[in-house]
Amino acid sequence: MMDDWTMAESVPAGPDRVDGGRPVSAFTVDVEDYYQVEAFSNVVRRRDWEKLEVRIVVATERVLDLLARHRVRATFFVLGWVAERWPRLVRDCQRAGHELAVHGYDHRPVTAQSATEFREDVRRAKGIVEDVSGAAVLGYRAPTYSVVQETLWALDVLLDEGFRYDSSIFPIVHDRYGIPGAPRFPWIAATSNGRSLIEFPISTVRLAGRNLPFVGGGYLRHFPPAFVRWGMRRVVERENRPAVVYVHPWELDPEQPRLPASRLTRWRHYRNLHRVEGRLEGLLQEFPFAPMREVLGL
Repeated sequence: MMDDWTMAESVPAGPDRVDGGRPVSAFTVDVEDYYQVEAFSNVVRRRDWEKLEVRIVVATERVLDLLARHRVRATFFVLGWVAERWPRLVRDCQRAGHELAVHGYDHRPVTAQSATEFREDVRRAKGIVEDVSGAAVLGYRAPTYSVVQETLWALDVLLDEGFRYDSSIFPIVHDRYGIPGAPRFPWIAATSNGRSLIEFPISTVRLAGRNLPFVGGGYLRHFPPAFVRWGMRRVVERENRPAVVYVHPWELDPEQPRLPASRLTRWRHYRNLHRVEGRLEGLLQEFPFAPMREVLGL
């Protein structure tokens, strides 16, 4: 595994380009329900998930409708737990032309697992999604972007388990995740016996010597749309590299139940939910997108 970021081999963008060479970006969806986010792990136990109101189906259908309106295909990183219970939803994503990838089994961060536990987790999730869909899974994204400096061993495990790419590293400073010094664009993260694993990090802009997040998840909800569009243009047009947009189905579901949590957690999770769909509409109208595997040319 590559520990020296400066020596990491850069990966060129895939074959899909438009507008005279403008790169196509990856649109990605982390398929998890509102109560499965790590921020609520101290108020909602996994054993109680079955007791809560289910919103994953209606919320994911909203994402599918949004993408269909703009004729955009995306990558859906699905929890194995979700695929077990709603296989038809997973197949609906597949039938719409989207790529299926995995997000772990039950949204347990890599930092909370040993290497053996992590291997069992990704093997289980991958097997479920492949059984449901009948298609090979190439991609993985860790819950809460929990491939951090202390869990880089996870990349070797992913390569061993047959994954071709990972999208778990966020090259920023954050209170829950991030490797600030990691490369900002796709790079070879692990190699073994002639095989390689590509890391497709979450997009940032470089400003005043720091990497700043700008698009996807909470950043899409909390930052002004003009800043998000500026970041996309900077990456796609000025740096001529593909960006990664990510969203969760619950972010298009302002009617979801409110859970008890700290004031900060509630602000982070619920603020501007009613604005997300409109902001995504703007991005989908302005920028070209494709599934991650196609952006990487896999």
